[in-house]
Amino acid sequence: MQKAICFYFQVHQPNRLRHFSVFDVGKSHHYFDDEKNGAICRKVADKCYLPTNALMLELLNRHPEFKIAYSISGVALEQFEQYTPQVIESFKRLAATGRVEFLDETFYHSLSFLYSKEEFMKQVDEHKRKIKHLFGVVPRVFRNTELIYNNELAQVVEKMGYIGILAEGADRVLEWRSPNFIYTPSGTANIRLLLKNYKLSDDIAFRFSNRQWNEYPLTAEKYVKWLSGIQGQTVNLFMDYETFGEHQWADTGIFDFMRHLPGQILKHKGMTFKTPSEVVTEYTSAGEMDIHHLISWADLERDLSAWLGNKMQQAALKEIYLLEGKLLSNLKKEQRKEHGHLQKYQHIIKDWRKLQTSDHFYYMCTKWFSDGDVHKYFNPYDSPYEAFITYMNVLNDMIVRISD
Repeated sequence: MQKAICFYFQVHQPNRLRHFSVFDVGKSHHYFDDEKNGAICRKVADKCYLPTNALMLELLNRHPEFKIAYSISGVALEQFEQYTPQVIESFKRLAATGRVEFLDETFYHSLSFLYSKEEFMKQVDEHKRKIKHLFGVVPRVFRNTELIYNNELAQVVEKMGYIGILAEGADRVLEWRSPNFIYTPSGTANIRLLLKNYKLSDDIAFRFSNRQWNEYPLTAEKYVKWLSGIQGQTVNLFMDYETFGEHQWADTGIFDFMRHLPGQILKHKGMTFKTPSEVVTEYTSAGEMDIHHLISWADLERDLSAWLGNKMQQAALKEIYLLEGKLLSNLKKEQRKEHGHLQKYQHIIKDWRKLQTSDHFYYMCTKWFSDGDVHKYFNPYDSPYEAFITYMNVLNDMIVRISD
């Protein structure tokens, strides 16, 4: 059987908070910086989403064997609908080819699995409905926020009906094994695990324009030579979609590289393209993979320290999920009332869920060592402490709203 090249791209934009001071608490319930969010969305659409979607459509039309997959957060989709509807239309054109797979995730790109399984499942269901509404497909493979993963997640997701799940191919969990095979998560029967080949993914996502890299410049021919030398069932190339045009600017040659890559791969009879669902259904599991501690694809550590590494982050996350019981209790009360404030509470819950987006806690990260530039990317704050204070002011205002 041919070796699969499996491309998956993460597409996400958070709802960034506006400057919200202690003097706004109890007076203003407008938390999000619509002007900044719109400006960033339009900027990234022009630099990345629109030209890259056009390129992917060109490649799909040119190469019938070419296939790709996306996981687009619900909050990104909502912003595209509001600020750049042409991005939605360009994704619909990709979907219409029948060779683009859309994955499921939490609608709000949240850490809800760590704090509330009930909330997690609600957000996944909301995301599934959004994908079905926009693109006419029902996702079969799951990707958690920032590839956060462990055995328990796979077990829960299997019960939700998914056939595959994605994770980081971290060295410490692989040990002697290869990320280029599919595995069965420990404690599951039918779901299959796809692991990112982080070296080959990062060669494109992070090292492509690095002139100090000993493999610079990276050409499609050189990259395909590396791919052809790999032993295994699948090479999973997972990366942020913003790699194209935003993280790696157009003048680096990233678009030309991608334009030539599928054709170079297809010159090799031993390689083809498959979507994640095709990989997990067409290949046999190479064995059980036991990952009992949480991993992610973030930073050098590939753990959860980017969101939970300091007391500010831990406190903010604890407080936002402590509101769940009160919010849902109040919502049920309003639903029972003949003349209640149901719409008000639905709006509050929507804001509460937007506040769960992982980026809010990422901005509070104090790891300013080798990964500092990554944490500063599109960060609206001058310091993690400013991010924490703003977030807690918003949270205090939400507490006031719930109590009214």
